[in-house]
Amino acid sequence: MNVGALVTMVAAVHYFYMREFWVQMGTSPIVYRYIDWSITVPLQMVEFYLILSAVQPNLGVGMFWRLLAGTVVMLAFGYMGEASIVNAWIGFVIGMAGWGFILFEIFSGEAGSLAADGDKVNVHVKSAFSTMRLIVTAGWSIYPLGYFFGYLMGAVNDDALNLVYNLADFVNKIAFCLAIWQAARADTLEKMNKERLLA
Repeated sequence: MNVGALVTMVAAVHYFYMREFWVQMGTSPIVYRYIDWSITVPLQMVEFYLILSAVQPNLGVGMFWRLLAGTVVMLAFGYMGEASIVNAWIGFVIGMAGWGFILFEIFSGEAGSLAADGDKVNVHVKSAFSTMRLIVTAGWSIYPLGYFFGYLMGAVNDDALNLVYNLADFVNKIAFCLAIWQAARADTLEKMNKERLLA
């Protein structure tokens, strides 16, 4: 919950800066957006690691480093493509490969395997992990779609793209935190009910 609160706080601060940039310059605040993502997205990977390590204390840190590596590749090449540091298509393709690596890890890699193991992971953690996976799969798909249609194809203007990115950030970051809160709440209530029955 603390990491989730930090994610939303960092995002809120950056959104104040992005709003001012948009008002004063009238252009998309790409640099501020990527600064925000470069802090908040790795923190969301920390959330994945923490929720699983809560039920599997001997979980290796390799999973976290793999998630972080996928995040760095995804964001670095996305930014370099949008900022014209590298060819926009190369940035898009390599950025997508980073996202694909994250998806592999949370579905088929160590994180996905651990979450699927019914002996070690309780139902509430599984539920939170599934929700977080859905966010990273469906919720995050908005960003490469925005890059593709807005930046590469020029089919979406900056106003619409910023609105979509802002709504996606709002939903994705808060939903991540809410998934963890719901799991913790449900687990606590279940334990309290068991204690009452035993008393």
